[in-house]
Amino acid sequence: MSLQRRLLLYLLICAPLVWGVALYFSIQRARHEVNEMFDTQLIRLARQVYATAGHGDPQGGFTMLPAAPREGAPDAGESDVRDLAVAVWDDKGGMAMSDREGVDLPYRPTASGFVDEQVAGRLWRVYYLQTTDGRWLVAAGQGAYERDELVYGLTVTQVVPWLLVLPVLLVVMTWAVRRALAPMHQLTDELAGRDAQDLQAVPDARAPAELKPLLRAMNGLFTRIDQLLVRERRFTADAAHELRTPIAVLRAQWDVLRRSATPVERQAAEARLGAGLDRMERLVTQMLALSRVESGAAAPLRVDVDWCVIVEQAMSDCLALAERRRIELACEWPAAGVHPLPLLGDPPLLTVMLRNLLDNAVRYAPEGSSVVLRIDREHLDIENDGPPLSAEQIQRAGERFYRPDGQAEVGSGLGISIVRRIAQLHGLELVLGPRADGRGVRALLQFDAAHR
Repeated sequence: MSLQRRLLLYLLICAPLVWGVALYFSIQRARHEVNEMFDTQLIRLARQVYATAGHGDPQGGFTMLPAAPREGAPDAGESDVRDLAVAVWDDKGGMAMSDREGVDLPYRPTASGFVDEQVAGRLWRVYYLQTTDGRWLVAAGQGAYERDELVYGLTVTQVVPWLLVLPVLLVVMTWAVRRALAPMHQLTDELAGRDAQDLQAVPDARAPAELKPLLRAMNGLFTRIDQLLVRERRFTADAAHELRTPIAVLRAQWDVLRRSATPVERQAAEARLGAGLDRMERLVTQMLALSRVESGAAAPLRVDVDWCVIVEQAMSDCLALAERRRIELACEWPAAGVHPLPLLGDPPLLTVMLRNLLDNAVRYAPEGSSVVLRIDREHLDIENDGPPLSAEQIQRAGERFYRPDGQAEVGSGLGISIVRRIAQLHGLELVLGPRADGRGVRALLQFDAAHR
């Protein structure tokens, strides 16, 4: 069911319900006001008769009051007294005075105030008043139908106009709902007519306030999709560019291996081919890791990070390279009772981040030197004895596939990019520079300005 039909259905259901409730309370209020008015008249009538009966015996016997003018008579006006009755009884229960309708009123010697009575099969409201000397009982009554007739008459005069204008109201509500939902239809038409590549933001300056959160969410989604497509296109282009050279080198090395004439030449060609395969494996592994992180598929978890497990795993992964290059790996922990870099994050991603930092530190440190990992309460840093980075190298560090000239070790230029992206996902930032003594290289991980 469309939103427009749903709104109209709700209005068609709710409007009669609200009218019914309002009508009920209107009838109750009108009945209260009518009862108040007529009860006051009955009390006044009973007191007038009381004033007459309290001076003695009315005519010494029963007195029938003159008949009221008939309805429609010239002297009757708009009156209708058939539902009014007056009666007076003495202390022995004998009727001393009444009108034609009052003859049927019941005698209640102990009654005082208002009593609802059944008179000739009809409900009457009767007011009983005793004289002060107890000689007379005065009763003034009125048929309940007279009151209900007035109440329902007043109610009908209010309801009928509403019922007559109901079709007009429905038409107006239908027009108002369609008018109110016109921006939705415009948005639907605009999105339906868009090309699949059109990810421009939908203007929301003139949109209703209720649609602005939806438009902001849609525009945010368009932005994220556009960024994802840009990353995918960039990754595809970079992969095509970067894989072209290693593949060409591997083909050339394979040709050299096939044409090797002596065992020495063959052994050297096999070593170069193995090194090329290792470079290819590292490049593909790093590119897949970077794609996973940048695509958002590796959104960080929110668990308490145990750095002992992460450091152990990262150092274990780099141990073979460190042994080959005779690099001593060391780790310094904070003092007892100090939590090392408290963080909520994704342990597998943080392991990849730390492994890349250690791998770079070991790979570009001088052979036979050491690499030290220090973890404190507010930061993590890795130092080696390599040559200090130049200002240009520090500025360009993190550019994908960027590697300074003169590197002897195999690399892809993606490690720092992966580290920066994972650090960003965890509210950290990477700072590269020399050690405190001005020598070597130091990679510092600390909380960024928003989380510091």
